[in-house]
Amino acid sequence: MPAPRPFIDLRSDTVTRPTAGMRRAIAEAEVGDDVFGDDPTVIALEKRIAALLKKEAALFVPSGTMGNFLGVASLTETGDEVILDRQSHIMNYEVSSVAALHGVQLNALDGDGGVLTSAQVEPHIKVQSLHTPGTRVIAMENTHNRAGGRIYPFDEMKRVKALAERHGIRVHLDGARLCNAHVETGVSLADYAACADTVSMCFSKGLGAPIGSILVSTQEVVNHARRLRKRLGGGMRQAGVLAAAALYAIDHHVERMRDDHKNAKRLASFVEHVRGLTILFPVETNIVVMRVDEKVFTVDTLLTKLREHGVLAVAFGAGRIRMVTHLDVSADEIERAGEALLALG
Repeated sequence: MPAPRPFIDLRSDTVTRPTAGMRRAIAEAEVGDDVFGDDPTVIALEKRIAALLKKEAALFVPSGTMGNFLGVASLTETGDEVILDRQSHIMNYEVSSVAALHGVQLNALDGDGGVLTSAQVEPHIKVQSLHTPGTRVIAMENTHNRAGGRIYPFDEMKRVKALAERHGIRVHLDGARLCNAHVETGVSLADYAACADTVSMCFSKGLGAPIGSILVSTQEVVNHARRLRKRLGGGMRQAGVLAAAALYAIDHHVERMRDDHKNAKRLASFVEHVRGLTILFPVETNIVVMRVDEKVFTVDTLLTKLREHGVLAVAFGAGRIRMVTHLDVSADEIERAGEALLALG
């Protein structure tokens, strides 16, 4: 087993380390060459997730950023427009990839806690003309990172998909933390996926795998995305060692996310008693975002004090910090993190 960490690391759910069982699965993985299309473990993963989300095909990729890029790029052409929430991951944390690498314009709207409604989106849909780009994609994010792990209401997702179909445009779902939404709501992954034409999902966040995401769609779209993946340098060789970790995560780490959600709510209960800190969003899944009153302490001072008490968190924009629960943080460690918060005064 890995040596204990000196800190309670709440910076992100990406900091998890492979469990002992996952390490065994990695070591025992049967591999081939995925660029030649003959890595059996990658093939098994792609078939498994495509079936789970009830899509025709899937493509294993190194990261969620690449998954989102390929999803959007496979549905658009240079000069098209994508409508999305201003606080979305695609807009804020992917180095403007679809704009820089694919020439797609992003039309960012101000959603309500990360949620764009169909009624809000419809007036902004553009018909291509001599002067305007055509809207080709609406992008949703579930759960929503910058909205504190907000779950996109399922009924609204269905309305957005219906709107897109009426206008002959497509939908991409950034489902990096879609399993969190599934576990909390009971809505199946397939039902969520039915609300989009392309879906990206991460294995390296709450599911606890070291690397990897997946894109699901039709066979035609996935074939195109595979070619784009190669262009980006994302073709992997003996990727079965990574796919094995993802398969293990799907088999063993989905339902346990309930513990992360419970721990996040418990963590938030401590924050409510700390002068100078305010929870910004209701805690629905595993992300806690708080505002820092800089009359009490600055973000940097707060992060330093927490570190001195053995707790790691991250700045999350002006006057905000974020803490994320995950499988490497136990309920006892959440109590210790809460005590560190209360010790701030």
